[in-house]
Amino acid sequence: MTIIDISLPIHSGMVVYEGDPGVSVTPRLEIARGATSNVSLISLGSHTGTHLDAPAHFIEGGATVEALPLEVLVGPALVAEIAADRLIGRADLERLPLDGQSRLLLKTLNSSLWNRGAFHRDFVALDVDGAHYLTERGLRLVGIDYLSIEAFHAPGHPVHRHLLGAGVVILEGLNLSRVEPGTYELVCLPLPVKGIDGAPCRAVLLPPRFARA
Repeated sequence: MTIIDISLPIHSGMVVYEGDPGVSVTPRLEIARGATSNVSLISLGSHTGTHLDAPAHFIEGGATVEALPLEVLVGPALVAEIAADRLIGRADLERLPLDGQSRLLLKTLNSSLWNRGAFHRDFVALDVDGAHYLTERGLRLVGIDYLSIEAFHAPGHPVHRHLLGAGVVILEGLNLSRVEPGTYELVCLPLPVKGIDGAPCRAVLLPPRFARA
């Protein structure tokens, strides 16, 4: 069985969203009861690398990451390639075969940005009308291949607020550069840190023959 890892490896100095905390991984040697062991110290933001946004990210009193429904985070997902150069709108999404789909992963021109080693403000993002279309179609999880599903510093963050307010889980920071469009089985489980607005996760795709309803 082929398993495709669509997660970004976490490491010191990795690309993060502009203004977010950087990543530091410091190896430490612990000595206890006469034995030694490696216990690294990791410092990172809750939206580092491949991560999930919980409603609490933008919705006051919204659910935090440990409360996300696991049945949404595991199951069939459509990987769709979108040719938009800046914003993904309703017209782009209406072309997709979304009947019966609960999870959508957007593969865009962003997939080439991971090799550039710096944060880019002009990434491809979802616009507000596109977000409304996806909730109208009953999507429960939407992912994208960069560090935000919304345009850089969008005033008021209407895309995040609409999706999260409708109970849609947002999966950001995917590496879809090696993934062909199609249907897969998605597994994306975040660190179950209590009371926070999001968390890094390990996201993988399994072949479609393993997909479950």
